[in-house]
Amino acid sequence: MTLTVDDTLTKDHAQLFDTLIARRYFEKFDVITGHLVRVAGELETEGALTRTETRILGRYAASLAATFRALSLKYLMTGRTETAPPMTFDRHESGFPVAQELMLMAVDAAQAGKHLAGAASVEELKDRMVRQIVRDLTIPTQLQFALSQRMYYEALVQGGLFWARNDPDIQWVEDVGDRRRYLVHWAVYDTQINLPVIYLLNVEDSGRKALPQDDRRWPQAQQHLMAQSLDGLKLLTIAQGFDKDFENLHPKRLRRIHIGPMYSNSFTLQSGPISEVLEKAVAPEGQDWALVWTVEDLQSERAEQVKDGWFSTVERQIFALDPFAGRGADTGATHMERMVVLPERPFQVLAELNPPGFRNVRKFVVGAGGRIISTR
Repeated sequence: MTLTVDDTLTKDHAQLFDTLIARRYFEKFDVITGHLVRVAGELETEGALTRTETRILGRYAASLAATFRALSLKYLMTGRTETAPPMTFDRHESGFPVAQELMLMAVDAAQAGKHLAGAASVEELKDRMVRQIVRDLTIPTQLQFALSQRMYYEALVQGGLFWARNDPDIQWVEDVGDRRRYLVHWAVYDTQINLPVIYLLNVEDSGRKALPQDDRRWPQAQQHLMAQSLDGLKLLTIAQGFDKDFENLHPKRLRRIHIGPMYSNSFTLQSGPISEVLEKAVAPEGQDWALVWTVEDLQSERAEQVKDGWFSTVERQIFALDPFAGRGADTGATHMERMVVLPERPFQVLAELNPPGFRNVRKFVVGAGGRIISTR
């Protein structure tokens, strides 16, 4: 495999200079992202997710898959021509492309119309490729590169991608008395850990005007939430800040979902039990991987009226923290659950080794035909 450490960034980053290896990398993620929807469906069946939440997570999974497909077109000719750049990914604690790749993709999207306007059509490029093969008996590498870039910019124009910033959207849930309940969701591609992170916020609105139609509160709420979407911040800090800054918006539950890391003997450097599992599994191509899915969950235990100035009071949420061994103060969450999605062969080795660190991790095993089997 042609993996080159990029010392200009960090030794945790590597570049793919080989066409076939780059294709294998993106094919692996195409398979993995397809399983995310099935895992969400399994959680819905168990009652851990509502139908609305499953649909939202499915939308983010689909947009993540679309982003990987767009990147696979951008790097389709990596190693085949000097003009085709290598793809950089985090090989240590992520397995995903570095955040810079998504930032560059956003810049490319802003210029996509200009690139497409000055480029030959797909049909014309294919015709020129055939004529070069027949006439010159040579591989039309430059034309293949031009075609891959054309298809890449078309994918950007088509949209539906997971960006470095995916601003908050809002879904009405129900009305209870004089309050409206919403599910606010947004996502980021965290630049520190190079992983997609999804946020789900259940909020009650006691304002006079519905939040989505309020051109004063809703833009402010969106900006506030995006500014707080940092992995280093505890959920408790984010929720309390929102509760304090918006007196008639009451956060009842906040979840943060990390998609990844992705581990693979072929691409990543890992330590601990997962390293031994993947090494001993000797899984066939396409089944040498494991994907971690972590859910942090913070829930409001009750609401209290507190003084706000001399003559008024406001409602403040009291959040429940994990009662076990005082971990709630450390995690800033009511509950945290780690799950791992992996094919059958790595799971068999994991079950045989039964390392202590994985005994409380939820396992989702990908069986024949992509069927998901849930186990503890």
